[in-house]
Amino acid sequence: MEESKKQNQINIELKEEVAQGTYSNLAVITHSSSEFVLDFVRVVPGIPKASVKSRIIITPEHAKRLLYALKENIAKFESVHGSIKKVEGKGNPGMPMNFGGPSAQA
Repeated sequence: MEESKKQNQINIELKEEVAQGTYSNLAVITHSSSEFVLDFVRVVPGIPKASVKSRIIITPEHAKRLLYALKENIAKFESVHGSIKKVEGKGNPGMPMNFGGPSAQA
C-alpha cells in the first residue's frame, strides 16, 4: 500500500515568477459542453477598462474538484477567522466600481 501512495505522488515545480502570484478581484466563468474557462481580471478604481490577467481552462470534472476544494478551504478559513461576509446575488456580486472609496472629482 505504501508503494502505491508513492506512485500517485506528483512533484510540482513552482517557478519564482509564478510564485509571486497575480492579483485578481473579479473572476468571469464561462463553459461549453467540454470545458470551463476561468478568466481572472483586475479591476482598478477610476479606470474604465479592465484586463484579463490569467485564463485557466479546465474540464468539467476538474471544475467540480475545484468547487469541492474551495468549499473545504473556505470552511477551514472560517473556522479560524470567522464567517466571510456574504455577497449579494448569484453569479454577479454587484461589486462597486469605486470599491467603497471616495469618488474621483475633476
